[in-house]
Amino acid sequence: MYEWIKALHVLAVMIWMAGMIVLPFLFMCHCDAAVGSEKSALLKKIEHFLLKRIINPAMIVAWLAGPYLAWSGHWWTSGWFHAKLAVVVALSGVHGLFARWVKDFAADRERNMRLTYSIASTLPITALTAIVILVIVRPF
Repeated sequence: MYEWIKALHVLAVMIWMAGMIVLPFLFMCHCDAAVGSEKSALLKKIEHFLLKRIINPAMIVAWLAGPYLAWSGHWWTSGWFHAKLAVVVALSGVHGLFARWVKDFAADRERNMRLTYSIASTLPITALTAIVILVIVRPF
């Protein structure tokens, strides 16, 4: 059962990260769309769908499978696991921020933050890099 849960966890994390990487680029495109335009309406639908149907469920599955793996692997006391958990908690906070921005765009707010969205697009990639190094290398 452990291997199946691990496969599910890895798939969920991959899907979660893919969505978290794409979403800020949609926000940047949305900055260029006029309020009330067809482009804006389409981007609202895409952002909502991506968040609610793909990113949120993937994050939930990752969070459900992860503790099982940590418990089964007896990693709760490992330094690398604590560091990974801290990165995942921070990434979950970024996820919440992105969810807020989806709501802001849906309400036609927050349209002049292109640089912020550009910087935010690097956060999931940085977190994913740290997580992979921590899990594979286990430096401490």
